[in-house]
Amino acid sequence: MDYQVNHLRELEAESIFILREVAAQFEKPVLMFSGGKDSILMSYLAKKAFYPAKLPFPLLHVDTGHNFDEAIEYRDWWVDQLGARLIVGSVQEAINNGMVVEEKGVNASRNGLQTAVLLDELEKGKFDAAMGGARRDEEKARAKERFFSHRDEFGQWNPKNQRPELWNLFNGHKHFGEHFRIFPISNWTELDVWMYLAMEEVKLPSLYFAHKRKVFERDGILLADSEFIPKKPGEEVVEKMVRCRTIGDVTCTGVWESNATTLEQIIEEVSTTRMTERGGRADDKRSETSMEDRKIKGYF
Repeated sequence: MDYQVNHLRELEAESIFILREVAAQFEKPVLMFSGGKDSILMSYLAKKAFYPAKLPFPLLHVDTGHNFDEAIEYRDWWVDQLGARLIVGSVQEAINNGMVVEEKGVNASRNGLQTAVLLDELEKGKFDAAMGGARRDEEKARAKERFFSHRDEFGQWNPKNQRPELWNLFNGHKHFGEHFRIFPISNWTELDVWMYLAMEEVKLPSLYFAHKRKVFERDGILLADSEFIPKKPGEEVVEKMVRCRTIGDVTCTGVWESNATTLEQIIEEVSTTRMTERGGRADDKRSETSMEDRKIKGYF
């Protein structure tokens, strides 16, 4: 147990160091916030990094409009607890004003539409660094990222043009119009995140704990029954005990059958499963390179 605590404290120290580097090197950073566990961890670490002062940057949520109600309720409560400023970029507004075109059909999702809204919000706010909670163990495209990940003037990412990061030296130099994506919890695993949040007794959204919910199965994934997801013929809605391992757009966020109602039970469950948390994300299954394709275009 002492080894685990020391390991978590080392990860904490590394992430806090990077958060402070961002505040020192960039003029207008922003922290991406979705209401999921990784962004909760990020904002919690940021509070520790700059305490007793307030966060020196706002939080930015790119809102698809197709959210779990519990996630939005938690988001507003948590931002109030932090005493932070929240900026909300709306995909629905982008659809209304013609910036993006909504997908059609039973498998339609707004997840990919977030990219244009994100880039627009970064441009409007003149943000030169956007911090996110992506981890290298999540997905193979995210494993290619450095802590400081350069984006060109169009917000695009070139995975073959990454800057070296030696001896905790981070190069934030950029040209006008360019920005950086920063990933302070890159070296954390899903299990690390759960263990740290349990150790620090951080309150989390109820979605992460097992509860009864109406669901249906599509392509091997359990999806929450929602007005935003049209059903295919033969798709039967049933009630099951489920929980979320990752929180995102309700149209593509799978839920998992589970009886874990405490953090200790979640830790035990995660430590024994062989399925990654993003194994339940329908948007990652559109193609073999779906995440990398989206990231190259500016997605987080």
